[in-house]
Amino acid sequence: MERDNQFIGQSGAFLDAVERASRAAPMARPVLVIGERGTGKELIAERLHRLSDRWEEPLVTMNCAALPETLIEAELFGHEQGAFTGATRARQGRFEEADRGTLFLDELGTLSMGAQERLLRAVEYGEVTRIGASRPTRVDVRIVAATNEDLPRRAEDGTFRPDLLDRLSFEVITLPPLRVREGDIPVLADYFGRRMAAELGWDEWPGFAEHVSKGMEDHPWPGNVRELRNVVERAVYRWDNWEQPIGEVVFDPFDSPWKPLSSATPAGGEDLGKPTRQQQTARPRLDDIDDLRAAVDAHEKSIVEHALGANRWNQRQTAQALGLTYDQLRHTMKKHGVGQDK
Repeated sequence: MERDNQFIGQSGAFLDAVERASRAAPMARPVLVIGERGTGKELIAERLHRLSDRWEEPLVTMNCAALPETLIEAELFGHEQGAFTGATRARQGRFEEADRGTLFLDELGTLSMGAQERLLRAVEYGEVTRIGASRPTRVDVRIVAATNEDLPRRAEDGTFRPDLLDRLSFEVITLPPLRVREGDIPVLADYFGRRMAAELGWDEWPGFAEHVSKGMEDHPWPGNVRELRNVVERAVYRWDNWEQPIGEVVFDPFDSPWKPLSSATPAGGEDLGKPTRQQQTARPRLDDIDDLRAAVDAHEKSIVEHALGANRWNQRQTAQALGLTYDQLRHTMKKHGVGQDK
């Protein structure tokens, strides 16, 4: 499993999760990794393997959600020749491939109840039986499983086997989402930005403009670190002038005035009842305003900074985009101290 395996972050919640993985790594016991998409569950699985006594043996990954239910058992346990239509030769399953190493089962919650039962037997007894075989095969596999689902509740609802959950949860590592990792957003953004700038051959790293940094701090990041990396790398590669701080960032690459209308949108125009994500994130918290003039000034400054960034700090284009004269834009910039370090 080759991937960028660096852990970047300084928040206590994140470092606690990494430390727990480091302590659990030498134990030849199952570990369950819980977290939202993009929080780094794969990286934790790799850390558990690399810091264990099995580090020289295979680390085999299987995404349980990527296969139809009819093929999952064949993938996990293998099959003999002629076991079913299309089985023209015998094939090892992931358990046999991972023998003496680690098997990482991603999206564990998508397994069918039948596959869960066979997985439980494999974990409990260390034996797997290929489809179509009459005798089991002994395997020595350390299981690391990951999910973004609430498995204890699934077990209560009867959609996940409680005995399998008990067997896999010797240690449970829950990864914090990016939005609660205090101080990690600017650290990660700087890391991904510098790396992308080096890939593009920039002579220097200009960093991000203040309003861009604030926008990233305020963004909810539903896709977590994976989403942040995409946003930062996209902003860097779209920026033409590495001598100026990056002044524009696009959080939603699908946002466009020409994007296809959804079936719920009236044919004659926009769905006025559902604001876009950009409108939702830009909406001021009206209950928190105790100084109207300061709030209006801050909003005006934000609009000007965003428009300047979108127009690569070309002031004449920005003035035209905002419906201002060049002198009016210059006056507004001076009023708010925008671009004084440009």
